[in-house]
Amino acid sequence: MAWRSCLFPLSREVLHGTARGSRLSLSFQQRCGFRRAAKKAELKRAEEEVAPPQPEPSRAPPPPWVPRDPPGPPRSFGRLLKPLLFTVGFTGCSFGSAAIWQYESLKSRVQSYFDEVRADWLEKLRPQKQGDFRKEINQWWNSLSEGQRTVSGIIVANALVFCCWRVPSLQRSMVKYFTSNPASKTLCLPMLLSTFSHFSFFHMAANMYVLWSFSSSIVSMLGREQFMAVYLSAGVISTFVSYVCKTATGRLGPSLGASGAIMSVLAAVCTKMPEAKLAIIFLPMYTFTAGNALKAIVAMDTAGLVLGWKFFDHAAHLGGALFGIWYVLFGHELIWKNREPFVKVWHDLRTRRPGGGGNGGGSM
Repeated sequence: MAWRSCLFPLSREVLHGTARGSRLSLSFQQRCGFRRAAKKAELKRAEEEVAPPQPEPSRAPPPPWVPRDPPGPPRSFGRLLKPLLFTVGFTGCSFGSAAIWQYESLKSRVQSYFDEVRADWLEKLRPQKQGDFRKEINQWWNSLSEGQRTVSGIIVANALVFCCWRVPSLQRSMVKYFTSNPASKTLCLPMLLSTFSHFSFFHMAANMYVLWSFSSSIVSMLGREQFMAVYLSAGVISTFVSYVCKTATGRLGPSLGASGAIMSVLAAVCTKMPEAKLAIIFLPMYTFTAGNALKAIVAMDTAGLVLGWKFFDHAAHLGGALFGIWYVLFGHELIWKNREPFVKVWHDLRTRRPGGGGNGGGSM
């Protein structure tokens, strides 16, 4: 949620400037007046003696075609009730879906093992092709770590949304659904979709590089199912924190980007492995510990939130980082390790269905 969009405030400023300029031009014409001067000096003196003194014309309101300053959006915390319910519900559904996903993966692991054995046997019988493009792609894919394969889908989704921003006919829909703004009429769906939205290529490339760099560590630490639940939940939670801070301070405006979710991943890894060595891509000779890096990032975003820096959405950064720290310290024990009752209910529903294994299927 980092990069606060600079295009929308600019367009509003241009609109305000036009309105003010129109009002000034109109009042100047009214002050000048359009009374026709007398042709003869005698008639002018006679009018001054007979006619009573006229007061100075007052400033009339601008006509309806002159653009006016749009009224400010209401700063009501009551509008945040629906985003709050959406955040809680989406987070619960994310972790529930991740638990079911893990259950199904474990259940099908034995069957997939036999399928792989049969596939290897058929591969040996099949004559080998030289320069097979599909084989090279498979070799490259298998060379990636599980974390890199997991985040590849996220990177592709962000690239597709970035391409949609370049289509002029989609601009209105992109602003409505892929930017999060507490003053917008659409509040809930952009909380998730804006996590995959980038208008600037540099912004998207930087975020995806950080996600790719930490993918192996976070997935090996949580597993791909739990990682996806944490990533998606962090994107929605960081957006809700941004909503609250924008409404409280009155600095309303659109935001977009995956930085809130990525900050959660970074904070989780740095909290779990504070002594790990990190380096900046452009300055690889300078290294620092992950714990110190997390402290510096949190301090910078706190200062930006207090001082009102507007280039980044510092509230979303802090929301994502605090959620990542909380989840590693407490959330994993409270949420993920207590998923067994929910998985048992799913197992019972799964085995009762026709072809689901019957009542004699053992729990996993």
